[in-house]
Amino acid sequence: MPEIIAHPFALDLKTLVKRLKSSIDKGLTQENAGFLINEFGKNDITVSNKKPTWHILLDQFIDPIILILSLAALFTFLFTDDWPECIAILAVIFITIIIGFVMELKGIRSLEALQKMASTDCNVLRDGKIKTIKSTFLVPGDIILIEKGDVITADARLITSDNLLIKEASLTGESNAIQKEIKRLPKNTILPERTNMLFKGTSMVQGSAKAIVVHTGFETQLGKIQKMGLDIDEQRTPLEKKLNALSKWLIWLTLIFAILIILTGYLRGIALLIILKTAIALAVAAIPEGLPIVATIALARGMLKLSKRQVIIKKMEAVETLGATNIICTDKTGTLTEDKMQVHTLAFEDETISAVHNKNNLYFDNLRDQYAFNKMMMVSILCNNVHVDSEQMRGDSVEVALIQFAEKLKFDIKSIKEKYPEAMEIPFDAQRKLMVTLNKNGNKRFNVFVKGAFESILPYCDKILLGNEQKKFENKEAWFHRVDKLASQGLRVLAFAYKDLAVKPKKEALSSKLTFVGIIGFLDAARDDIKATIQVYKNAGIKVVMMTGDHAGTARKIAEDVGLFTNHLETNGVIHGRDLKFEEGLDANMKEKVLNAAVFARVSPEQKLKLVQFYQENANTVSMFGDGINDIPALRKADIGIAMGIRGTQAAREAADIILKNDKFTAMELAIKQGRAIFDHIRQFVVYLLSCNLAEVVSVGIAALLALPAPLLPLQILFLNLVTDIFPALALGMGKGEVDIMKRAPRKPNEPIMTPQLWSSTIVYGLCITAAVVGITAYAHFTLQLSPIKINNMAFYTLVLAQLFNVLNMAKNKVAFFNNEVIKNPWVWGSIAISLVITAGAYRIPAIAEALFLTSLSWDQLGWVLVFAFGSLALAQIIKRNGGTF
Repeated sequence: MPEIIAHPFALDLKTLVKRLKSSIDKGLTQENAGFLINEFGKNDITVSNKKPTWHILLDQFIDPIILILSLAALFTFLFTDDWPECIAILAVIFITIIIGFVMELKGIRSLEALQKMASTDCNVLRDGKIKTIKSTFLVPGDIILIEKGDVITADARLITSDNLLIKEASLTGESNAIQKEIKRLPKNTILPERTNMLFKGTSMVQGSAKAIVVHTGFETQLGKIQKMGLDIDEQRTPLEKKLNALSKWLIWLTLIFAILIILTGYLRGIALLIILKTAIALAVAAIPEGLPIVATIALARGMLKLSKRQVIIKKMEAVETLGATNIICTDKTGTLTEDKMQVHTLAFEDETISAVHNKNNLYFDNLRDQYAFNKMMMVSILCNNVHVDSEQMRGDSVEVALIQFAEKLKFDIKSIKEKYPEAMEIPFDAQRKLMVTLNKNGNKRFNVFVKGAFESILPYCDKILLGNEQKKFENKEAWFHRVDKLASQGLRVLAFAYKDLAVKPKKEALSSKLTFVGIIGFLDAARDDIKATIQVYKNAGIKVVMMTGDHAGTARKIAEDVGLFTNHLETNGVIHGRDLKFEEGLDANMKEKVLNAAVFARVSPEQKLKLVQFYQENANTVSMFGDGINDIPALRKADIGIAMGIRGTQAAREAADIILKNDKFTAMELAIKQGRAIFDHIRQFVVYLLSCNLAEVVSVGIAALLALPAPLLPLQILFLNLVTDIFPALALGMGKGEVDIMKRAPRKPNEPIMTPQLWSSTIVYGLCITAAVVGITAYAHFTLQLSPIKINNMAFYTLVLAQLFNVLNMAKNKVAFFNNEVIKNPWVWGSIAISLVITAGAYRIPAIAEALFLTSLSWDQLGWVLVFAFGSLALAQIIKRNGGTF
């Protein structure tokens, strides 16, 4: 059995090749490769997790209210002959399931369209010949050949390297391209510093290399992270938990009602069939059939609204969860930053210019007369290998930044390169850490231009530019401090030098006796729109936390630029990954530091996961932004995982709940606002539905206790629940939300949908409606002395109007009755009109009127209906204005 190599970066190269039974010059034999593919499996970490259509449909049935409605329909079918009631209940179930199915299917299929990816080809040495194979067939021991632009397809140890730079941001969070080298490393070397290794999923931005594959499939770093993510149980959204908790409470309430009715009827000697019909009727009255439909439509509407803003929601409940978020965890590179290097600071002997990307060209026009500035720009343009075509620049990100900076300042790159053609070049490599070019200056003169690491260039410099003159370079120690200061701010620093020559020098003399010009600090700058968005989150009581694998200095600098810190004391509060020892347990002091920190640097994927879990354990609702391989475990663990659709890796998109198609961090401001509004609306229509249903149940119960004629019949209850309940409740879900919704603190994660205050409001509104229904029943019976059918109809119409008026009670307390979100919502008035039209239509259609036992009423009788219905609204408003409800 072939062995899995541990710590391949720490082994001598010859030993490693021998243990892998390979050859540097010939690679594996095709026969051995076939044997190894059987032993190790394919080099593939994708998991077939396409959700079947039937599974999506089946998921819609797993809802407590849907289950109890199904039982009610079954009992109606088995024990009664009331087909209309049975059909009506089934219609509610069908509508709810279809809406949920269609919306969830749309979200999932949109994601799958983003995830289609073709298998990658790679060049491999087998039997001494270079062959092109599918990357899935790579095995440990294969010798792979990689060139600029290639994606690394397995974890491999470098054998040879030529001017190699690797982009590892998706794996480690490191924003800069990494210089690679061949030398052996210590066993305790952390992942971002394993410079002799290439990792699956990263990409080569410069140079070429030859490497031996050491790990494939789930043994690669990418595979281990993917596996870690798969081992995490998917989190149910807070709304799912809360709706399920409410549904279970309602089910118990329904069962209690049914048992009480059955026991009471049995003790009174009523026939079992009548008892069952009455119990089913009250069970149907107690359960808000409209709740699943209204909640589903409200979420679906939010989902569709966000999809128009390039936000794909995989699961509808995720919309509301965004509104509950009080901590947003985010990566740095590409999320808060542009994911491209920019010139940030210029430093000369007598001047330092910071934040140059924010300065206009007029500022730099004044610098053009300065000799040192022009020399630095000449080095930047001519000691540079960026290839510029009609649409884009290709090359090292720092060199691209230099050319873009020169173009911004209106330097003519093409004409400068033609005027000073390159005669010789010493390319950059990891050992020299500098690049040298010799350029012709006319027919007889030459210029040497050098750029590279400050410590590498400094020994070759004996002079320094000061203004237009050269002087002896005597303050090198002071320059070391200047470089260290910029590096501590998270800037990548390059030094620039030159010399002018009358004759062409030999290659070995190119970099001697140089004149030092200055340094440039580069930064992956923060996105322009991030700072304002973070301020909106702060106003909304949401904390934004940066988790990055990048350096602490870089992380601190970006955090300052985007306004993550709330005060100056926090700027030193960047926590390094080495200090997060979750496996040993955090003491009280460290726990407080973690909860208060805004930035975590040099954190591993496992530490990101632990941080998300830590926040959740401390009663927080966590949303996690991520796009890289290193974000996958945390994306899955978070209450809401958010991935980038353009730049995000396939694996990150699979792990997330939400996909940002345009990769904009700012898109989530609207999503959070929408989520908060949806939860407010859910609360409104839950209070509305429950108060209406409570009125139905209590009215029937009181009438029975007082031996009054039945104010409601079973099918009338179902008609009310499907007409006067659903349409106003839907209208509440169409509201825009309160104007101050993004200036309120997030609700507590463990706060239920129905708080004690909301239950109090529900009971008050329900009893006000009950008073109107029982009142008109008693008045029609004792005073008007009408027939039971007339009394029933007057009570029925009173309940219809009282429930429609009840929607006006749903506005927040302490707002004007004629100036609030509910009154201004045109959908509310439309729903009232529709409900009245349907009720009138039910009376006018003989078959429906007969099923509902509707008969004609005189104008006087309808007048009393109006008086009692308005009375319920007036009573509720009096109690509300005196602080009795929300």
